[in-house]
Amino acid sequence: MNDAPKTPFAFGPSNFRWLGIGIAVLIVGYILMSGGGSDDPNVFDESIFSFRRITLAPTVVLAGYGIIFYAILKKR
Repeated sequence: MNDAPKTPFAFGPSNFRWLGIGIAVLIVGYILMSGGGSDDPNVFDESIFSFRRITLAPTVVLAGYGIIFYAILKKR
């Protein structure tokens, strides 16, 4: 039979919860960053320089990566 000692898994339920939250925040950030293109290549669309795409979305994405970093380093 298998008499080897069991080693605990590195992540606990709390770590997976934080990881899921971080991934959800990342998805929201990338959705905020999308869009703003023009259908006509000869017409410039100014909406790509909106506050949402230049400031808000990258901040949300960085927050998502920070949450994921926290989830990986958090002790059980």
